[in-house]
Amino acid sequence: MNLKTFKIGGIHPPENKAITENKPIEIVMPKEGATMVYPLIQHIGKPATPVVKKGDRVLMGQKIAEAEEFLCSPIHSSVSGTVKDIKPTLALDGKTVDSIIIENDGLFEEDPSMKEIPDWTKLSREEILTKIKDAGIVGLGGAGFPTHIKLNPLPSDKIDTIIINAAECEPYLTTDHRVMLENAERIVEGLKIMLSLHKGAKGYIAIENNKPDAIKKLASVCQNIENISVISLMTKYPQGSEKQLIYAVTNREVPSGKLPASVGCIVNNVDTVLAIERACCKGRPLMRRIVTLSGDGANNPGNYQIRIGMNIQEFLDQVGGIKEDVSKIISGGPMMGKAIFSTDIPFIKTSSAILCLTKETATLPPESNCIRCGKCVSACPMGLMPLVLNQDALSGSIELFDKHNGTDCIMCGSCSYVCPASRHLAQTIIAYRGEVLASKRK
Repeated sequence: MNLKTFKIGGIHPPENKAITENKPIEIVMPKEGATMVYPLIQHIGKPATPVVKKGDRVLMGQKIAEAEEFLCSPIHSSVSGTVKDIKPTLALDGKTVDSIIIENDGLFEEDPSMKEIPDWTKLSREEILTKIKDAGIVGLGGAGFPTHIKLNPLPSDKIDTIIINAAECEPYLTTDHRVMLENAERIVEGLKIMLSLHKGAKGYIAIENNKPDAIKKLASVCQNIENISVISLMTKYPQGSEKQLIYAVTNREVPSGKLPASVGCIVNNVDTVLAIERACCKGRPLMRRIVTLSGDGANNPGNYQIRIGMNIQEFLDQVGGIKEDVSKIISGGPMMGKAIFSTDIPFIKTSSAILCLTKETATLPPESNCIRCGKCVSACPMGLMPLVLNQDALSGSIELFDKHNGTDCIMCGSCSYVCPASRHLAQTIIAYRGEVLASKRK
């Protein structure tokens, strides 16, 4: 296979995937009496609206919050139990979010609405999209965009290409790798369901070449399917970023401010595709996540299937805990993940990993003056000038930040990684980018 990649920039940080890539997925369930917390916003868009109240008994798979707004996604209970409260709680990002709190009764009694679908091919296009929406499926690669909306773009956007993002370029993370090895046939079935929504479209499963076993496995499953191909990608970060992946697979460039659908593409994470298969074949909503636990501070690194709403500390206790000298815990990977302030918070739909780092690994060197070497410019996969954007952000100039296309930053962290002066380029740019976008929305 010819190795494909994006056009400019990119870096090659240590992969650190050997820690967990050969460890099969283990199931970790919340214990009886455990408190499950379901924030009402686990996706891009508006918060979901509760459809249960304090004191209600709920079943596993029951819808507990409805999507009443367009850009929204419903939420389901991942256990059976009693609604103890609906109140604001702290979320992964440190913000306060209205949440439904359920006490797990340990029975995992299923909602009768979860029924297997004998033949999804007999479903209409509208029925498939409704099942995906009702299942609460969002992008599980981290963005959290409601999947039913992504799969149903404007009629003017003619979709001819559906790409499954199986690059998993973030260091340490291996959940997508394990999902491919353990559920290859079901992933392909999920892709077939997506392709049925766009007649004549072709499907591509894009995998970095540091996962040869996954490439071989998926290629074998797809060998007699005319409209699905496996694409081997060069291992380079951030290969899994949406715009970079589209260019690598199709040579198409998504214009600034536009979505992939504008160039005829839809991109979905590999676990999102598995969730689509589960919804349309097994009638089950999104209730679980696969997460990687890794880092030099984890006692038992591995890949784990957990229930959405489960407390992170309970999970850590069940899998052996962390070492005493851990100084930083990150939700996600080291490049784009966020350091968390507490482990007394729940897993949500977009949780992908818990990275535990000791002081030796996590300590950042102090910043020094920019030497204008240009390494950050060479590394930026969007062709931006991070050293200039950093100055725009520090000076608080929205006009200059916009002029230098700061909102096109994909927040990959490549600039900070290569900076010999240890400038906190990505951190500053990302923070200011958020302020600029919020200002524009107002």
